[in-house]
Amino acid sequence: MKNFGIFFNPHYQEKNPIFKLLQKIHQNKELNFYKFEAQKELLPDFIELIPEKKFPKLDCIFSFGGDGTFLQAVKYSLKTNAPLLGINLGKLGFLSDSSISELAKSVDDLKNNKFKVQKRMMLRAVVKRKNKMIASAIALNDAVIYKGETPKLIDLRFYADRRFVMETRCDGIIIATPTGSTAYSLSAGGPIISPLMNAFIVAPLNPHILSVRPMVFAENNKLTFRLKNSDSTSVLQLDGINIKKLKAEDEIAISVASQKVNFIKLTNKTFYQILRKKIHMGKK
Repeated sequence: MKNFGIFFNPHYQEKNPIFKLLQKIHQNKELNFYKFEAQKELLPDFIELIPEKKFPKLDCIFSFGGDGTFLQAVKYSLKTNAPLLGINLGKLGFLSDSSISELAKSVDDLKNNKFKVQKRMMLRAVVKRKNKMIASAIALNDAVIYKGETPKLIDLRFYADRRFVMETRCDGIIIATPTGSTAYSLSAGGPIISPLMNAFIVAPLNPHILSVRPMVFAENNKLTFRLKNSDSTSVLQLDGINIKKLKAEDEIAISVASQKVNFIKLTNKTFYQILRKKIHMGKK
């Protein structure tokens, strides 16, 4: 590996020590670092700017930040077909496989082909209003249909492959991928699923009836959600970003996306070791 894209959390304060370390690696290991146009003012000049229309063949993209930064870097991974390696600068960094203290060793491992590439499932969300598509986008972690600022619950009807599953009044509902199972869905009481699986988790947010529980569906299921009522603040959120305001009778269709994101895995740590370390699973 020689050509690396750099995506950096723009709100991170202690940038200079990291930039000095990158410059040292750039010089000592004869690597090429590239920055994307959206971050041309953020990163130093020794990291070469590449216009989006002229992406070189990148071997890997480093995402410096937490999980939110990693999710923003996904679009560049899809555009360049370069796998992502998260360098954790955040509090948890569940999607990251390295840290600043491990960066030099991680680069050596990449150059010596001591890594694996994992393909992670994504979901596609389509919003229809009066049978007309008004929005479509993809997400790595989750899609959330949320009541927004209104104090009232929203009414949702839920179908799988056009077959009625249930109706619920709730604050919203999360549709998560296995990668997203350890994010918002987990906080809402959803199960943890191995990221190498392909499935959907449907986890209601504060449902009015306690018997409404999280459910798991196969990747080939077409999931449809219809809003029976909605105030103007109700939204569809993908990977933490508001995509579309929703109205009553809107239909939100969720399916597996044709694209997959490539993750770099450097170590022999299992998913379960990461769970024990990051979220202290099973510790007293």
